[in-house]
Amino acid sequence: MLSEVEGQVLAAIDDDRIVDELRELVRIPSVDGTAAEADVQAWCARRLTDLGLTVDHWRIDLPAVTADPEFPGMEVTRDQAWGCVGVLGGDGTPGLILNGHVDVVPPGDLSLWPDGDPFSARVEDGVMWGRGTCDMKGGVAAILGAVAAIAAAGVRLRKPLAVHTVIGEEDGGAGAFATLRRGHTGEACLIAEPTAGCVIPANSGSLTFRLEVPGLATHGSTRTRGVSAIEKFVVIQSALQALEAERNRDPHPLLAHLDLANPLSVGTIHAGDWASTVPDVLIAEGRYGVRLGEPVAAARAALESAVAEACAKDDWLRDHPVKVTWPGGAFASGVLPADDPLLTDTLEAAGDPTPEVRGAPYGSDLRQYAAAGIPTLQYGPGDVRYAHATDEHVRLDEVLHAARTYALLAVRRCG
Repeated sequence: MLSEVEGQVLAAIDDDRIVDELRELVRIPSVDGTAAEADVQAWCARRLTDLGLTVDHWRIDLPAVTADPEFPGMEVTRDQAWGCVGVLGGDGTPGLILNGHVDVVPPGDLSLWPDGDPFSARVEDGVMWGRGTCDMKGGVAAILGAVAAIAAAGVRLRKPLAVHTVIGEEDGGAGAFATLRRGHTGEACLIAEPTAGCVIPANSGSLTFRLEVPGLATHGSTRTRGVSAIEKFVVIQSALQALEAERNRDPHPLLAHLDLANPLSVGTIHAGDWASTVPDVLIAEGRYGVRLGEPVAAARAALESAVAEACAKDDWLRDHPVKVTWPGGAFASGVLPADDPLLTDTLEAAGDPTPEVRGAPYGSDLRQYAAAGIPTLQYGPGDVRYAHATDEHVRLDEVLHAARTYALLAVRRCG
């Protein structure tokens, strides 16, 4: 049963404005590492200011942030980065943070997009198409719609409501890291990532690994005088497959619905520089899942140990071991504490049918807020299957439902 205030807030939600703002956000091509990351943060700062929030819009000190021993890493080069936090009402620590990242991954081959423009924000049959619609500007637009409704209804919040828009989530989480380091905190956090109708209180982590497999070059016609780095990678690949099987034998209950809870995937391989030369080095890079509750250091040690054991059993690799390094972002796992009321509050705000509760096998900023002692979960419009894809899209009814859920949750958590 809705209270009078809750009914007033829901009645103030402006569906058309939410769709229009999502369209504006998508048309800002805020690919990681581009100037448009700054443009989209400036857009968010203006919008939050217009809504009457107290806004902190600052240029992130990249040298200082990246020098922090706990910095989660970046996979693109940035010459600037901006943070944006808006706070509405109340005094003291915010009762709730609504978080959304505004960076997007590159669109890839433009010819593969249905209309040739990944940032067109085309709407057809209640669906908006384009890069960032699902991951995760649909969620950001829903957050803004919820906050706008609370402001329009004239609700006086007992505790502050905070909005965090962040960059760099896709390549490590620089924006959330800088936001938390700046002192922006809260009693709880909801991240509006696409969850396909589920509530996600736990994320596995992920790491990027790099393998340098040595060989011995010689002419292809006398290949037995040399050692092919490609053939030696086969030895290592077999060990990686065995490691993946071992790490998936007993998945966490929140990940038991997945066919592979902790995937290990080789994404790129580069070897050789001449067709008739036996390659003397192979470079492979891949993505490695971190199990729920597993320290990043322990996950790295498991892969390094598996590679070392495989090398020790091979006549060539025993004396010429594979070099393992860890470039790029480091996504630890993150879990909402058991019995934290944020889960029940979110399920009740979402209404009927009650969403399923599941874990997710990918990294996100959830782990950074959780590590800072802020209970955090994910619930948002869209399906992650379409994130990063050339058919990326979000159903507008899901965006509007998310806005109503966030508005109710905010009123109830902030009083």
